[in-house]
Amino acid sequence: MKNNNKEKTKMVTSKIQQLDKIAINVKSHRLVKRLLRENPRLEEIMKSSKNETEALVGVRNWVLLRLKQKPDAYNYYIRNGKKVSLQHLSWEDYAAMRILDYIDFAGQEFPDLNLHGEIAVSNPIKMIWLAVTEGTGGAKPYFFEDMLELFRQYRGEQTPKQPGRRQIEEWMERYPSGLDERIVKLREENRERIIGVIIKLIDAEEIKSVRFSFGENWSYQKKYNKVLSWWSDHRFHLKFAVRSPELLNEMLGNSLDPDTMKILYDARDAGIPFFVNPYYLSLLHVRVPYFAIGADLAIRDYIIYSRQLVNEFGRISAWEKEDLVKPGEPNAAGWLLPSSHHIHRRYPEVAILIPDTAGRTCGGLCTSCQRMFDFQRGHLNFDLEKLRPKRNWHEQLVHLMEYFENDSQLRDILITGGDALMSADQSLKNILDAVFDMAMRKREANKKRREGEKYAEIVRVRLGTRLPIYLPQRITPELIRILAAFKSKALKVGIRQFVIQTHVESPMEITPEAKSSIEQLLSAGWIVTNQLVFTAAASRRGHSCKLRQVLNEVGVLPYYTFTVKGYMENNHNFAVNARSLQEQNEEKVLGEIPKTYYDEIREFPKHTPQMVEQIADLQERGGLPFLATDRNVLNLPGVGKSLSFRVIGITRYGRRILRFEHDPTRRHSPIINKMGKVIIIESKSISEYLAQLESMGEDIREYEGIYGYSIGETEPRMPIYEYPTYPFSVTTEMTNLDVD
Repeated sequence: MKNNNKEKTKMVTSKIQQLDKIAINVKSHRLVKRLLRENPRLEEIMKSSKNETEALVGVRNWVLLRLKQKPDAYNYYIRNGKKVSLQHLSWEDYAAMRILDYIDFAGQEFPDLNLHGEIAVSNPIKMIWLAVTEGTGGAKPYFFEDMLELFRQYRGEQTPKQPGRRQIEEWMERYPSGLDERIVKLREENRERIIGVIIKLIDAEEIKSVRFSFGENWSYQKKYNKVLSWWSDHRFHLKFAVRSPELLNEMLGNSLDPDTMKILYDARDAGIPFFVNPYYLSLLHVRVPYFAIGADLAIRDYIIYSRQLVNEFGRISAWEKEDLVKPGEPNAAGWLLPSSHHIHRRYPEVAILIPDTAGRTCGGLCTSCQRMFDFQRGHLNFDLEKLRPKRNWHEQLVHLMEYFENDSQLRDILITGGDALMSADQSLKNILDAVFDMAMRKREANKKRREGEKYAEIVRVRLGTRLPIYLPQRITPELIRILAAFKSKALKVGIRQFVIQTHVESPMEITPEAKSSIEQLLSAGWIVTNQLVFTAAASRRGHSCKLRQVLNEVGVLPYYTFTVKGYMENNHNFAVNARSLQEQNEEKVLGEIPKTYYDEIREFPKHTPQMVEQIADLQERGGLPFLATDRNVLNLPGVGKSLSFRVIGITRYGRRILRFEHDPTRRHSPIINKMGKVIIIESKSISEYLAQLESMGEDIREYEGIYGYSIGETEPRMPIYEYPTYPFSVTTEMTNLDVD
């Protein structure tokens, strides 16, 4: 083993030495000259240093001397145990700490899973020294652009400019909602075109269905009217979902360009499934309106596969390591699970249930899906017939419920998939009935346990679903009856929180149909919360704020804003974490809720049918354009969610290396005490990200200051999302845990 490690180290060292000899290009040379011209002291250190070590020491002494003159900043940098608020640090302090962190971690090796484990080594001061003295080092312009901005920040010339309320609202006005009458009219045109294609498919018997068929000698108008009546039936949309690039293009009026079609053909050849239902496809622009240019990009990027995804499919690694389960062995978080597919778990209090029903699929495949790894393995798919519950599913469900019942800390069950509402009504009812029976047994068993030895009882049930947005026709009166009936009886066994956890990506997804589906869910007594995935298109200035505002208007509370997770397969949709911090500090802050309203917000779920009115009333009294009840976080590839990080390195390509700490505001598996910090290497540089925004029509001058966001701290959770307290003490023992 030692010999293998030595050989590996030699190979890495040899490769680094080879890279150090690569000449930098003309643009990099020009950026280096500008860097030195703007920083005479840096130029002096670089040109007087005989080797990289002298360069490192010289820069360190220069920066450290200055930082020591700022006690708060110095204590934050060395983490000496004194709690220092980020509010006490200046923008120059951020830069000084980043330079020192770059030096502290110089030469350290990090596996870059964007490149399938290839070793990345961060040594930016060495890269600058090589560029200055030898014209080598192989660093790209993206790297030097980041360095240029770093030293401008250090000199105090690059500072964040907090935009005013009017500026943020102007950004928000760029994005209409799907409730805009002009957008509704465009979607009706799209529906008419798609219906025409479906009529052709039925006439040509390319898609056969007993339920959805025409009579003999029907006129086109009669066929059109019939298909229009089917449009409100979710089963129709599943039956006629797009499963090929050709049909996708035809339903979009053959508007996709040849390059895009080439990617889609390659995606099919790579084995990536296609599944886009007609309703959701009707949300994409074919005739682009002058007042909403680019407004559908966040939706389009969820349907149209990227070149990076196609290239990586078949080699995608699981991002969340605890999703890899071997029978009888603890997962990455240390939890022992009864099944390798049905239960996922990271935290003590909550576990995910993935049923063996049609809930293992979705209303469509999102390109940056967190479970693309499972689609790659074929465990998740769109074969709706094969996903019907098997005969032994009931016995399996009983076994899975026993896991929750006999666990000392589990109090929250998140039923998802796939998508929880893809399960048929009866299948979903059976699952909820099993949850009720389990919760009742767990409560009864507690009566026999002594104080301090009692198990956590089930207090929260969540359904993870995108269907209120992806396929709102699924929200039927029968489904609402099932949800309302479950809540009515579940309250009697101590369950107090009932949550529909959905995923809206764009204000353009809030259509009249989606609004109606949300109103029905609220009428059943379940609150509706949203998890936004902060894709590149969704990260444009004002987009997330407008989404929060439109969500509030229909009674939805934002829950999380997630950095895109995954490796190079999600490169196209990835927005750098610096932009998430910028959005949090410069835009979302407009909806920051005064703490005086916290107790009031905590009571919102008691009056869910009045959720719209409750939100609007609080907004008016607080003078808020929206309620920022969400937290900006990243799902770590270790355990948990967090936005507590420092940028400690940067690759030759300008891709930042972040060191994350676990969210200190919540309980974790004890295994985190053994894991240490979590390292993330971003899949694109900030320069590449800004270039991508520019290609979307953005003025990147509006993002000034983004390079400076290099330190993050996880926001506290809003009180409405806290678990209710018990009238007894729960045991501190953790069952189903093995961290040895």
